[in-house]
Parts: sequence; structure tokens; C-alpha cells
Amino acid sequence: MRPHVELIDEKDLIWHVAELPHGVGAARQRHLNYCEEKGEASLSVEFTSDWSRPAGCHAAQTEWFVLEGELTLGEQAMTKDDYFMAPAGVLTPALHVKAGTRVLLFREFGDWGFTPASQSEKEGELVVMRASQMAWFDITDPHNGSPMDFSRGGTPVPGLSIKLLYHNKQTGFYTRLIRAKADWVEHPLAHHPCYEEAYCLDGSFEYNYGSMWPGTYFFRPAGVRHGDFKSGPTGTTWLLRCDGRLVDWYTEGARVEMQGKALNWGPEYPGTEPPVLLQPTRSRSIGPMKDPAYQ
Repeated sequence: MRPHVELIDEKDLIWHVAELPHGVGAARQRHLNYCEEKGEASLSVEFTSDWSRPAGCHAAQTEWFVLEGELTLGEQAMTKDDYFMAPAGVLTPALHVKAGTRVLLFREFGDWGFTPASQSEKEGELVVMRASQMAWFDITDPHNGSPMDFSRGGTPVPGLSIKLLYHNKQTGFYTRLIRAKADWVEHPLAHHPCYEEAYCLDGSFEYNYGSMWPGTYFFRPAGVRHGDFKSGPTGTTWLLRCDGRLVDWYTEGARVEMQGKALNWGPEYPGTEPPVLLQPTRSRSIGPMKDPAYQ
């Protein structure tokens, strides 16, 4: 069970000791989103000293995205915007991380378990993407490699570009960087058949849940309406993940409203407040919902 989180700023969250067993060194993590049933999580991790861990196998599909700093995965040096994905049970080379490095870490289909090993019995392939060296592709470019469907009647929404980091063709699961051009606008509310989560890396953004800036984050389950998008004067860049093919189902004129006759609350009863419709988790920097009809 992943909670609906929309919208939080990571700096509002407390630090926890990082869930990185068999590591040597110090690291801490903030919980952007955490499944208390399976241990799946989206985490912001900071290494407060040099840190290392031997080769081994994760219990979960595990993804690392470097926000700043430097780490070495086996023989490969990785810097800002670089990414790797280790399937559950597949051998991950030894890791060495420099103090001050910050990463986004995602666990899917399992918890923080890690077993040191020199080989793995499970088939699978480690994915390493040097996004710092990759080109951006417009989503209308047939070579962008993305399984996304930003279509309305088959017409792609213009103004977005992509760096595809990972795509599982069997499950539809994928992770990518998305960039919206300056002052990009998309009005209709949309919902999807998959979950969608994003961490803002650069720029600013306005939509029905509020404002985004670097360090803000959302996780919305499938079927949650959102929209009326507008990127800021320098555009917006996110790391964005989905657990299936992203299809935009659009809605115009949507309303969420409470109807009925007030019995013991309202203007004639001082100190009472109207009922609040179900709202997602938010953090204090984002502030309260401005409109109860947030969908």
C-alpha cells in the first residue's frame, strides 16, 4: 500500500538512519513515500561520510539516481544525473560513495534486504544509464524510445522531452527524465491506469495541487485526476516513474462537491467548519489546500 502524497517538499521531512545493510560508513534518508506492508519506498538519501558496500543481491528492484556528488559502481564512476537499476536477486557490483553525495533511491516489489554475494542465481541485467551524457528527445520523436502515450485522440502533447532510463516491456514499468519547455501549458484534467510519481529536479511548475520547485515530490495512485498544468519561465525537469504504460485519460468540466443539508454546523453555528473532502498527504511548505474541490 503506497499512500497518495501530493504535494510535499523533502526539506520538511525528518531524517532516518538509511536502510542500507552491510554498508560501511554513515548515511541518512528521508521518506518521500513508504509502503509499510511490503517495504517498497521512494527515498532521498544523503551520505554523510564516505560509504562502501560489497557486491551482492537486493531483495527489491532497486534504482539509484545521483542528485549530486559521486559514486563508483564496480568500475563505473557515476556523477550527477546518472542512474542504475538492479533487479531483485541480480548481482550488483560493489559500491563506493563519496561523502556529501545525495541520491534518490527507489525500492519496488520488496524491502531493504541485501545479501553480500559474488554471484547470483537469478537471471537479469543491471541497467546503467549515464543520463548526464544523454541527449534529450522530443516526445514526438520516434527515436525517443519511450513507451509513453501522451495522446489525445492520437495526437502527442507538444512541449515535452525525455531521457528514458529504464523500461520493462513485460510489466510496462518505466523510469525517465521529463522536461517541459518554458511556459508549457496543458489544461484538461487527466488520470492514468498506472501510478505516477515525480521528483522535481529543476525549474517550477503549477497545477491543481499547488506549486512545485526543486525538491518537491508527488506519488499518486492510478485513477487520481490532476492537471491544469503550467511550467515556469525556465521550464521544469522531473524524474518520473510509473508502474505501467502511461495513458492520459482526459476530463473537462470536472467537479468534486459535497451536497446535502447541514444539520448542526454552518454559518448559524459559530466555530464549525464545512467538511473536508479526502485529501492527499502534504507538507507544511506546500500549505493547505486552497480549494476543497481539488480534483
